[in-house]
Amino acid sequence: MKIKDKVWVVTGGGSGMGRELVLQLLARGGRVAVADINEAGMQETAQLAGNVGARLSIHTLNIADKEQVLAFPEQVLAAHGAVDGLINNAGIIQPFIKVNDLEFAAIEKVMNVNFYGTLYMVKAFLPHLLERPEAHIANISSMGGFLPVPGQTFYGASKAAVKLLTEGLHSELIDSPVKVTVIFPGAVNTNISVNSGLQAPAERQAEDSPIQPLDAGKAAEIMLDGIEKDKYRVLVGKDARFMDAYSRLSPKGAARLIYKKMKELLS
Repeated sequence: MKIKDKVWVVTGGGSGMGRELVLQLLARGGRVAVADINEAGMQETAQLAGNVGARLSIHTLNIADKEQVLAFPEQVLAAHGAVDGLINNAGIIQPFIKVNDLEFAAIEKVMNVNFYGTLYMVKAFLPHLLERPEAHIANISSMGGFLPVPGQTFYGASKAAVKLLTEGLHSELIDSPVKVTVIFPGAVNTNISVNSGLQAPAERQAEDSPIQPLDAGKAAEIMLDGIEKDKYRVLVGKDARFMDAYSRLSPKGAARLIYKKMKELLS
C-alpha cells in the first residue's frame, strides 16, 4: 500500500526509529498520528517535521494500558477522519540480566509493553482498518525474536510473540483488504536503552562489532519501502540478514555465536 494520502498511526514516535518513521511518512505524503508516552519527545518530532499542518497529530498514550489504547482510535478518527495504516514500533529492552536473576516486575514490564501493547493496538484498530478499501499493519519484532540473545531472553520472548502474532494475522487476513508485515531490525542506532530506563552495555558491544549499528533514518527507509511493497517480512540491516540465514542453516551455531558476543557483557 502506498503511503501517500493515507493516515498512519505510529507508536513510539517521540524518538529514535519511531521519530524517523514519522518524518519519512510525512515526507512521502502521508498523514500521521503519533502515539508515545513521552509528550516532550513527540513535540520535538513535530518541530522537526516543520510546517505540515493537520497532517500530523500527537497523542500521549501508554500502550501497556488496555483501556487507554481501546479509546485511542476515536482520537485518531477525530483528528484525521480515518485510519489506513498502523506501525507498532514502540518497545523496550530488559536489563542485561540472566533469567535466574531478573525480577518478575521487569519481566512483566517488557511483556506488557512489547507484546500486549502491540496486541492492544492491533485489536483496537483492526475493526477500522477492515472498513478501508486497503490498509496495512506493520509490527516491529527484532532479530532477537528469532535468535536467542543471553541477557535479553524476555525481550526476545516478547518479540518472538510479536513475530507469531503478526504471522498469524497475515494468514487470517489474506482475503481481506488489510496487508500485514513483520519487521526484524538488527542493531539500530537509537536511544532504546534510555527509553527503557536502563544504562545497558549495548554501546560497548557495538564498538567492537564488525557490523556497526544501522542509522535510524536508513532503518526507517528500509521499513517503509517494505511496507509500500506489502512484504511479508522485512529484515533491517546486514546483521539481521546474516543471522536470519545462519540461524536457518544452523540454529545452534547461530545461538553459540551470539553467546560468544554477549559473554563478556554478562560476566
